[in-house]
Amino acid sequence: MGARTWMIVISDGDPRQSLASRPALDRDQTSKVAAALFPKEKLEPLEDSSLMWTSPPDNEIRIGCFPGMVIVAAEEFVIDHPSKIPARFLEYAGSRTVHFHAMHSVVDWLAFAVWRNGKLERSLSLSPDDGIVEDIGRRLPFEAPYWDGAHPAVDPADMDDDEPPYPFPFHPLELGEGVLREFFGYHLEGPVDPSLLDPESIPLLCYKRKKSVFKLW
Repeated sequence: MGARTWMIVISDGDPRQSLASRPALDRDQTSKVAAALFPKEKLEPLEDSSLMWTSPPDNEIRIGCFPGMVIVAAEEFVIDHPSKIPARFLEYAGSRTVHFHAMHSVVDWLAFAVWRNGKLERSLSLSPDDGIVEDIGRRLPFEAPYWDGAHPAVDPADMDDDEPPYPFPFHPLELGEGVLREFFGYHLEGPVDPSLLDPESIPLLCYKRKKSVFKLW
């Protein structure tokens, strides 16, 4: 598995339904929101990206404003504790719903979270090396099959007798793909499914980040 993400989606309603409608990108509004969320930085436009690529390098952001929805991908979301997301993003969201999704295939790490009306309802962060780093709130219904062992990371029949068991009843990246499908209606890896959104069909603006320089004369 080679999928990586670090992003939030701020929405008035269900982002999965909004994305399924193939919403139009509002470039002017995107530029304004980018400036508002990253006020201390000079943002230089780069070539457009898409929802397929929401793991930008530290010196870039990917962002898009659509009717009733904002998508932001930036280094601020590469954090083990989703509950500690920088406050300015939640302040900007206000009473809107915020979905957080981050995963990295190199360390098999997954983190996701949901805020509604400014309140954290669910947060989970885990990896095989570090175990469960954060587990806040009631598990969401779609999580149940994973915790119940319906999607084992390793087939028990393939394990050696002296092999230690996998630390979770599922693979974090497989749950991560399930979260993408549940929250946003697409996945990054897996069998082609015509019922799912093609993430490359959702454009995002890309900016290079540079610290603004202020001079006092």
